[in-house]
Amino acid sequence: MGAVTTRDSSVVIIGGGPGGYEAALVAAHLGARVTIVDRDGIGGAAVLTDCVPSKTLIATADYMSAFETAADLGVHLEDGEGDAVTDTVAALGEVNRRVLDLAAHQSSDISARLDEVGVRVVSGTGRLESPGVVVATTDEGDERLEADVVLVSTGATPRVLPTAQPDGERILTWQQIYGLTELPEHLVVVGSGVTGAELAQGFLGLGARVTLVSSRDLVLPGEDQDAAAVIEDVFRRRGMTVLNRSRMASAERRGDGVVVTLTDGREVEGSHVLIAVGAVPQTSGLGLEEAGVELSESGHVAVDRVSRTSVRGVYAAGDCTGVFALASVAAMQGRIAMSHALGDAVAPLRLGAVSANVFTDPEIATVGMTAAQAEASEEVEAVTMPLARNPRAKMLGISEGFVKMFSMRGAGTVLGGVVVAPRASELIFPLSLAVQNRLSVDQVAATFTVYPSLSGTLAEAARRLHPTEA
Repeated sequence: MGAVTTRDSSVVIIGGGPGGYEAALVAAHLGARVTIVDRDGIGGAAVLTDCVPSKTLIATADYMSAFETAADLGVHLEDGEGDAVTDTVAALGEVNRRVLDLAAHQSSDISARLDEVGVRVVSGTGRLESPGVVVATTDEGDERLEADVVLVSTGATPRVLPTAQPDGERILTWQQIYGLTELPEHLVVVGSGVTGAELAQGFLGLGARVTLVSSRDLVLPGEDQDAAAVIEDVFRRRGMTVLNRSRMASAERRGDGVVVTLTDGREVEGSHVLIAVGAVPQTSGLGLEEAGVELSESGHVAVDRVSRTSVRGVYAAGDCTGVFALASVAAMQGRIAMSHALGDAVAPLRLGAVSANVFTDPEIATVGMTAAQAEASEEVEAVTMPLARNPRAKMLGISEGFVKMFSMRGAGTVLGGVVVAPRASELIFPLSLAVQNRLSVDQVAATFTVYPSLSGTLAEAARRLHPTEA
């Protein structure tokens, strides 16, 4: 079925992050008149203060860590007089300038694309006055925007604790860390979820002393536990101090540094502290409840699998929905919302096919069924292959990491997997294709891989899961 042209339809989107701008592109392609009301900059937190900046900083740290691997491969740096160079130095001011410039350029590129397809962008704050009316508050005053379809895509903001108020100088959220001009002497990171773990290792790789305060037995409590164990071991071997089963009570400035007090009375002194203890949805003050839009107890917008809210004609996408705090999911929710609202062919969001990645070193990529779900089912078979046996891994000096694959017993349908490896975010794609399209392990195994390649381990894992009669 082809796209349905709806040139008489008006779409207003509140928020210009991935959910918003991707929805705008789809709506414009389907012929609707589209307006985005945005207050923070096109691209939202994902582009300007979160995903793009953090991964850019991490990429710089990865580049520095490559010098360590080079020595194991027989490659050494020497100065002009033949003496070995033992230290590499990160100039954080230069690093952060590049980080922010890259984010700004990405935002500009997205804005240019929106302009090309005729999307109007209004700089201001959007509020839902009624299901079909958005009021945009701008520097020139209020503008009333009537809409056949409204999409709320306002994202989330770092959770702030009353006992650890950020000041942008020593006590920082992950959105403020890129304002630093010098590398922290000792960075205390509170929170060992994805954001905390990624930035802790990033700053460790840049040369800072890092202490990670983790309330759980292992870092990355939401990830595959075997993968988390690998990452925590890497953290410790590279010099990070990890305080497991520890909770922050408060963080305060003291002299030229900070003191993080734990609930058991211990104090951790540092030069800076990064608070990474979750996020809260930006849904207050938008007129949602007054318009009848249902919110959860946490303040997230309740949506179904095609991004509909409880009010006809009002959709929502992204972190404000609490479905998955992933830019890729926000974008998919936004695209699905517009296709559904404007009458195009659409398939509901499949959470079981979502792929995700933790940008530590090595990375952790996952898709579909988790290891815990696989272990709980007698109908699932699993195999784990260490990367250290892969010839390409040996060539690249990779000693950590593995591939896990889960399949349906008897049928051999690929249900999910985990990849722990450098650039696991790229290696997970074949598994994502298999899960999305319900391929069998035999179909994966019968697909050619390059020799030698890291992807060869994916094919080998599939071969080991070939269904056999009992």
